[in-house]
Amino acid sequence: MGETFLKIKKDFHAALSMDPAATSKLEVTLTYAGFHALLFYRFAHGLWKKRFPFIPRALSQLARFLTGIEIHPGATIGSGMFIDHGMGVVIGETSEIGDNVTLFQGVTLGGTGKLRGKRHPTIGSHVVVGAGAKVLGPIKIGDYVKIGANSVVLQDVPDHSTVVGIPGKIVRIKDERVPDEALLDHIHIPDPIADRFIDLQVQIDNLKKELESIKSKAKD
Repeated sequence: MGETFLKIKKDFHAALSMDPAATSKLEVTLTYAGFHALLFYRFAHGLWKKRFPFIPRALSQLARFLTGIEIHPGATIGSGMFIDHGMGVVIGETSEIGDNVTLFQGVTLGGTGKLRGKRHPTIGSHVVVGAGAKVLGPIKIGDYVKIGANSVVLQDVPDHSTVVGIPGKIVRIKDERVPDEALLDHIHIPDPIADRFIDLQVQIDNLKKELESIKSKAKD
């Protein structure tokens, strides 16, 4: 029980420190749905581990009704999680989440197919999952990963990486630790597809110039 309260304390601190809109401890305590959902989860998970029937699932459904956030009591979640706004967030039964992870509204950590056993993702520590992103299947997301808004991630992602697009494409961040203050920014992230199109356009423009130069010399 002491470990549960320590995690609750870190969850509270995460909401207070990570959200620039948080003005007081009282405000976080009374009005933050993400923190409330985690409170329900922490107690439901404790009962789940002790194999209490029905009650853990009932608590998770009550939390879903009150907050719009569904966290299965069987999921394993580290300390310091921050769920920003959170409406529509779904965390499946066999999900495993590290410490200091941030989820924005509409995120799904879901399974694929009807297989039993491990069927939901494993998320490392210091990870940010942008609004509307879907991380599906028993894949592994490394530490210090940023997943862009509305991305759909279906494959493993290494540490210190950024993922964007549908399906999610990986942009490596060269062995550099992402600064903590940048972890909340899930909008200004690289777009490898757009960058490639820009490169191709530059090459086409250069070829046009070379052709025009050749034609000009031929006329002379």
